[in-house]
Amino acid sequence: MANTAPKVPAEERQEPPETVDKKADALVKIIQRSKHLIVFTGAGISTSAGIPDFRGPKGVWTLRAQGKNVTGAVNTLQAIPTPTHMALVELQNRGILKYLISQNCDGLHRKSGILPDRISELHGNNNREYCKDCGTEYLRDFRAVASYDKTVHDHRTGRKCARCNGILLDSIINFGESLFAEPLQLARDHAEKADVCLVLGSSLTVSPANEMPETVARRKGTKLVICNLQETPLDGLADLRVYSRADELMVRVMEKLDIPIQSFILRRRLIVRMESTEGGREQLRIYGEDVDGTPASFLQSVKLQYNRRVVRSEPFVINFRGDLDPGTKLNLELEFMGNYGEPNLEIPYEYVDGTHSQLYLLEYNPQTGEWKTTKHDGLAVDSLAENVESALAINNAPEVIVIDD
Repeated sequence: MANTAPKVPAEERQEPPETVDKKADALVKIIQRSKHLIVFTGAGISTSAGIPDFRGPKGVWTLRAQGKNVTGAVNTLQAIPTPTHMALVELQNRGILKYLISQNCDGLHRKSGILPDRISELHGNNNREYCKDCGTEYLRDFRAVASYDKTVHDHRTGRKCARCNGILLDSIINFGESLFAEPLQLARDHAEKADVCLVLGSSLTVSPANEMPETVARRKGTKLVICNLQETPLDGLADLRVYSRADELMVRVMEKLDIPIQSFILRRRLIVRMESTEGGREQLRIYGEDVDGTPASFLQSVKLQYNRRVVRSEPFVINFRGDLDPGTKLNLELEFMGNYGEPNLEIPYEYVDGTHSQLYLLEYNPQTGEWKTTKHDGLAVDSLAENVESALAINNAPEVIVIDD
């Protein structure tokens, strides 16, 4: 599809603010009456975050057709989710948005707070890779995409699975490749259930993804709403057509729904796990996980206070030669990968005799540059711990720091 992009892009239309406002009123009524609202998103919802679209005047494929390169684009790892991204999170959290189908690979939906069981990322995620053999997934705070030096169909990222030592592949769907069966089926299932489909920032020209809005539109008693600056092949099926940037529409819609759009907060889940080794020593493991237990890599290093050595690779492991007394307090200094300039964070861990896992919810505000830490006691994190910690290594051999008592 990239080589079919015209040198002269389709015209973009921007309706006057008063027109967009009236259509926002109409969309609010549609949303309020909906029983199963799904949203379908394309690259247009991320342009206000500094990420170019594909077929717009400054789109990636448009410029490529003109023999030009993209300049001034924001790194997707450093991009802040837009008001539209955050509006969808609020609609999800309030039970209004039932499912999200996205063509985007930039990872902003997941980062913004869309739950993993509420989204089909049909074309993959730049930050997600998986094991070819055992299927274990990994979320990375770095770009986990193959170099494609030899072919676009070689998805090897160069890393190995810590669970089975299998080859890790990126999750990106390149043109000519089949979509992953599970997210595609979930998207189709929700399209069949939906009574309203809201399309935001998509040209609706890429199949089979564009079949989802059409599935909704062709059933009786359903509504299709399209918000995009350029015309789409499904405009004739739309019950409401808005020529507007997604943010301009969604900010108005949320105001009329009386639902505030929250600022973006970077949220991390950290597990600190103390366990006994076969030799009777105590071992501390520190690792991240997503809300569904998927291993998540976001730490650069871990350091135990008052010790000079630093653990610099996953899994982060600290061994203790001597016995620890219950109640011993251990302060850990965390260094993050820092895509948003996150400063180091110190967290306290209190030793409990025997195997014990402690969950920390970490929240970072990019606007203030401050961390907020919440420690959760008594949660059933041990059941996830063994699965997560065994699947976290980026390198094959862990770096272990041994601490003398």
